[in-house]
Amino acid sequence: MSTNAPAMKVARPSRWRSILMFLSIVGPGIITANADNDVGGILIYSQAGAQFGYSMLWLLIPITIALVVTQEMCARMGAVTGKGLADLIRENFGVKVTFWVLVLFVIGDLGNTATEFAGVASVAPILASYMPFLNAHIFQPLLVIGSAMLVFFAVTGGSRKAVERVFFIFCTVYLAYVVSGFIVHPDWPQVIRSTVVPSFTPSKAYLVMVIAIIGTTISPWMQFYIQSAIVDKGVGKEGYKYSRLDVISGAIITDIIAFFIIVACAATIFVHNLHVTNPIVVNQVGDVAVALAPLAGKFASLLFAVGLLNAAIFTASILPLSTAYYVCEAFGFERGVDHSFKQAPVFYGLYLALIAIGAGVVIIPGAPLFAIIFYSQVLNGVLLPIVLVLMLILINNARLMGTYVNGRVFNTIAWATVVIVALLTLVSTAQVIFPQIAG
Repeated sequence: MSTNAPAMKVARPSRWRSILMFLSIVGPGIITANADNDVGGILIYSQAGAQFGYSMLWLLIPITIALVVTQEMCARMGAVTGKGLADLIRENFGVKVTFWVLVLFVIGDLGNTATEFAGVASVAPILASYMPFLNAHIFQPLLVIGSAMLVFFAVTGGSRKAVERVFFIFCTVYLAYVVSGFIVHPDWPQVIRSTVVPSFTPSKAYLVMVIAIIGTTISPWMQFYIQSAIVDKGVGKEGYKYSRLDVISGAIITDIIAFFIIVACAATIFVHNLHVTNPIVVNQVGDVAVALAPLAGKFASLLFAVGLLNAAIFTASILPLSTAYYVCEAFGFERGVDHSFKQAPVFYGLYLALIAIGAGVVIIPGAPLFAIIFYSQVLNGVLLPIVLVLMLILINNARLMGTYVNGRVFNTIAWATVVIVALLTLVSTAQVIFPQIAG
């Protein structure tokens, strides 16, 4: 894909030096993209495979391109300006715009964090079924609380490099979905054909699923997090091209995982018509792992559950961290996991509060989890096109970016992404608010 981005005028390093440079910079792109395969994402990909088989695999190709476009722009802005996205928004659009954008973001991210811990809760009965000595009702809140403590201490207990290593470990566990995809023995010729040949079913249900897949792949918080991570890591102009490769690698890897989630559910639930005989099987993401057991064996079911638990804990680590970063950036507070609690009390305090509230809401009996998920998704949908427009205005500002502004080709791709995402977001929101439209 040609991005028409400006060429780097630096001496060509040796092959080994290039490899070492990439390894020193790699991280933000891969970690951010993989974290987007969260509980909601896994549920959407599972539903796509269970309800429509392999027919939606082609959609992952244009989505991957769109993901690369949006993430690359933030990586470039971070490398060139040395500032996070919230910083740039405040400086160029004013405190009032920044304040209201961040208020909505914090509310939305709080709901998303609670959703991740709800995913942890949904895995507890599955894991308990493999360990008869465990009481599922007692194990569920303990797993949620234990996961919250693991998230907080794993991220705050070490340096930035240590935290990055932990996040890379989370990324590798996603390979469980690749293994599951092979275990179920899909029809590979059909899989390949559906991936390279676009198809579209003229139904409202299919359109809603297309919108959901696009919406779950490009999330507003990702743009803030990747730019903050680039700045926090000290990546400058000289490291931009390596950071760009990191972004492209991350987008490809995360959508490969999505590919195998769809394949696993298509080859089992869809092929066996379980989506017709028992349509509620994909209403809760934990139910997918349960459904796989009689169709593909307990090992495939366990792998799916482990992958879900990993995704929930991983994104529960990243989401509140992203929120803490951009709030502190916007209002000038010290931030970053390389700082101590005394040096960055607002940063760590906000991170702790988001985790505690997100996990606490899930373990309260009768908590309105659906309302939390619903309104956080609506807020994300409203904010995403706004954030993309702000990003495009910033990255085309020659005063900020110099020769690193977008070229014509890259702007065409980026603005097309904004328009498509905005239109689909409006349709998606209307479908949710007025369910009779989806009729």
